[in-house]
This record gives sequence, structure tokens and C-alpha cells, in this order.
Amino acid sequence: MVEKLWLNQYPKEVLPSYDYPKQNLAQFLLDAAAKYPEHTALYFLGRKISYEELLEETYQFAHALQELGIKKGDRVAIMLPNCPQSVIAYYGSLLIGAIVVQTNPTYMERELNHQLNDAGVKLLIGLDLLFKRISKVVPKTKVEKVIYTSIKDYLPFPKNVLYPLKARKEGNSLHVDYSEHVLSFKSVLHGASKAPIQVEVDAEHDLALLQYTGGTTGLSKGVMLTHYNLVANTIQTRSWSYKSEEAKENYLAALPFFHVFGMTVLMNQSMLLAGTLIMLPKFDADEAVKLISKKRPSTFPGAPTMYIALINHPKIRDYDLSSIEICISGAAPLPGEVQEVFEEITGGKLIEGYGLTEASPVTHANNIWEKRKLGSIGIPFPDTDAKVVDSETGEELELGEVGELIVKGPQIMRGYWNQPVETSKAIRDGWLYTGDMAVMDDEGFFYIMDRKKDLIIAGGFNIYPREVEEVLFDHPTVMDVVVAGIPDPYRGETVKAYVVLKSGAQTTEQELEAFCRERLASFKVPRSYEFRDSLPKTLVGKTLRRLVVEEEKKKLETTSNE
Repeated sequence: MVEKLWLNQYPKEVLPSYDYPKQNLAQFLLDAAAKYPEHTALYFLGRKISYEELLEETYQFAHALQELGIKKGDRVAIMLPNCPQSVIAYYGSLLIGAIVVQTNPTYMERELNHQLNDAGVKLLIGLDLLFKRISKVVPKTKVEKVIYTSIKDYLPFPKNVLYPLKARKEGNSLHVDYSEHVLSFKSVLHGASKAPIQVEVDAEHDLALLQYTGGTTGLSKGVMLTHYNLVANTIQTRSWSYKSEEAKENYLAALPFFHVFGMTVLMNQSMLLAGTLIMLPKFDADEAVKLISKKRPSTFPGAPTMYIALINHPKIRDYDLSSIEICISGAAPLPGEVQEVFEEITGGKLIEGYGLTEASPVTHANNIWEKRKLGSIGIPFPDTDAKVVDSETGEELELGEVGELIVKGPQIMRGYWNQPVETSKAIRDGWLYTGDMAVMDDEGFFYIMDRKKDLIIAGGFNIYPREVEEVLFDHPTVMDVVVAGIPDPYRGETVKAYVVLKSGAQTTEQELEAFCRERLASFKVPRSYEFRDSLPKTLVGKTLRRLVVEEEKKKLETTSNE
């Protein structure tokens, strides 16, 4: 057993182990409202909501759900962008012991149908803009009632009046056909009791969340996360940012709450610290720099694409971004150059972390104020164990050897919803097999080489796409890149790079190849390059390598059939 070298890297303020309360996840909100009732909990496009107001409306929503027949254990889907309603619906559902199913608002009918049916959702909260799409799917599911809300419901005057005009101008319909099964969020809250309510839960066993995997590796699966899993990961994350103070932190909430990363490091974290969530319904670099300059957030968790967009903003130096103290990057690899430039512009710390839906999600992060390493995902969180093992045998490997990363801790899921076979593959002897290929150095820092499924085997050589991507990111003209293995009659697979250039930049395939040959073994150098305007990504900025590979296969099939 390789010893836990990473504990030597812990700051003195961070303990190797903590006690995690066995409580309802929503208790974080109750505690914050009790201590800081007048403090601003949410800031949404000009509207401020105090902790007292937020808790009152959350209680109302919890009572309304009960009146609509929702009981402990029932699944409630929330299909909303970052807005006050998403926070109210989330904690209101948890307070009565319902299981939240966070649903991506961009899901199309096929994806939505799969998730609602697989989870057995009984009630859905959606946006009026999505009425047509949701209406087509609901009759094919067991959903009994749908509650619709609108962005304008929580906008200040005159934005609430102007919003419908703007929506119509953009060709969006806000029309909803209300009925006994189709209700309005405002009317549901209006008649509901404001009395405190909290159904007792068994935090270690009762589910708080069915969080569906992004589907980047195949069919989306429901990850079962308990109240205890999410409470533990929120406290683990809080321990890492030990300089953060209660009721003093402002969080720029650009990551969507319907993604487990945004849910834990933003929504739950802010409630734990009685912080203020400065919410963006959708990330836009122009809006973000203005908001940072105006509202002065101290913490900005994000995805690499967000930081890339900001450092490439043409007027970035015109804005004061000096309030930013902590940025935690996740969901995709963080290029070293992006980290360095962003820190130089803001004066804050941008660290890379690592996690996965099955771990609530964070398991590793670089130190914020102490030793960290570029290109590393950092070290394991308190109470989190990690090993690099042989994927087939499970045998632990020596330091410096590449193998599959496995993790264990209080944040690890109970399993996949109704999928015992998949659960047994993912969790063995209490260890979660991540499917990511990693290596640990002699100081306990971990490095992700790539997903096991993304490994390129060309001419018998193992090639990790991330390593090639890191090199290409260093080229001065490259803004974004993804590397994938494509079929090759001679090598089995060969390396191809899909490149997005910075605005106004120019380069050639030959220049990029020469650049790579100076920095990579010849078998790792891409054999072909494709210049693109953009790359397919999830809403949290994870590049969908699988889609790129599928597109390439279709192109090859079309060519061979001609």
C-alpha cells in the first residue's frame, strides 16, 4: 500500500478528518437563516432576496408540494437555469424528504423522456420557455403535475415588464396552458403555509438527489446521492477554502446548479457559509466581467471554458476583477497557460480540482494558498482515500505508474438507480472505479492522463489525448482543442486534433505539427488537424470528445460508401 503522501501537503488549518452531521442537506439553509436573516442570500439580475425571505418561500414550496401529494421518497424534477426558483424548489423538495432530479433545461425530448421515466418522476418544475418541449414528453411518463415559472417572476421593476417584450422579440413564447395538472409557481406559493416544516430523514441512507451522469460516455445513469454524501462533500470543500468567512463571501454562480459541481461548490457551499449567490442564468463573458466589476464576488468556481472566454475578452483589462480571491476549476482539464494569465489579470488564485458525479462530486483539489502543481488535479480531500491500480486486477501500482484512479470516502454514491450490475462494476470493496487513468507523484499529487475509454492505442503505443492537448494549448494561436483517436488501417487508431484558433489568429497544419514534434514523441504527434469555429461541449464546459469521434466515423463511412 502506497502511503498517504498527500497528508504532508495539507495546510495546518485543514484536518485529515472531520465529523459530518447526519442531517437533512437543507439544514444548511435553516442555520444560515437563523443566524443571518437579513443578509442577502441571492442576487438575481438586480433583485435581492434575504435569507429570511428565501427560507419563508422554501417553507411555502415544501407545504405546496405536500398539498399536491408529494411524499418522502417521491422524485421531483427541477428543469431550471440558475434563478431563485431553482434554489427554492431544491431546498423545498429536500425539506419534505423528496428526491431531487436535476434536469438540464437544454435536454431535448429523447433525453428528457429517458430521465423522467428512468427516475419515475412524479412532479416537474420547468420554465415557461420550455412549455412546448415538456408538454410533448410528459404524457409518455408518470409525471402527474408540472409547475411552470418564468424568469420575470423574480425580476425587479422594470425588468419584469420588459422581459416578455424581449422574449417575444427573440421569437420565444412564454405561453403556458394552465390546468389542474399544469400549475403556476407563483400561485402554488401564494396559498401555501409559511410554517416551518422538515420531514425526518436517515441522512446516510435516504437519497437527496438522483443526479444523472452527463452521458459523455454513453447512456445517462442516475447516480444515487444521500443527504450525508452531499453534506460531507460540502463540508470537505469548505475545509479547503478555510480563509472564507461566514456571511462575507460573494459567489459568482455561473456554473449551473443542475450540475453537481455547481450544486455543491456554489449552492450548498454558499448556504453553509451564509454567503451571497450572484446568479447568472447563462454564462456570457460580457455579462460576467460586468457583474464581477459591479458586485465584487470573492469566489468564482467554473469550467476552463469560462476562464478561457474571460482572458480572451477584448476589453478584459478595462474591468476591475480584483475582488476575485478563489477560483476552483473543474469539469475538464485546465490548461496551464489559462491558469497563469487568469491569475495575473485578477490577482486571485485559480486552482484545478477533480471530481465526478458519483462522488458528489469533488475528491481532489490543489491547495489554494499552499503548494500546488500545474497540470495536477491536486491531492485528495479530507477523509478521502485514493489509489492508482491496474484496471483489470485492481492491484495497486507503484509511484509514477499509470493506472486507473480509484477513490473512497463519505461523498461516494450509494450506486446507480435501478442498475445493480453497473453499480457492482463501479464500486468494488467500497472503492469507486473512476474510469480515469492517473498517476501519483512522490509528493502525493495526482495527474489525470485521460479517461480509460479515451485512451488511443496507435501501433501498439498508448497515447493519452490530454497530454497532446496540453502541448497544443501552449501554441500561441490555439484557443481550444480536443484530441481523439480515429480509425486507421495501418496503426489501428491514429491521432487527430480538432483546433479552435484565437480570434484573428492564423496558423497552418505544418506549423502545429512542427510545434508538436519538438515537444512530443513522434508516435504521439497528431497525424491530421481540423480547424473549427467551436467544439461540442456540455453546459459546464466539458468537451464532448465522443461526439467528435462519432462525427469522424460518419464522415469515414460516407467516404467509403461513395
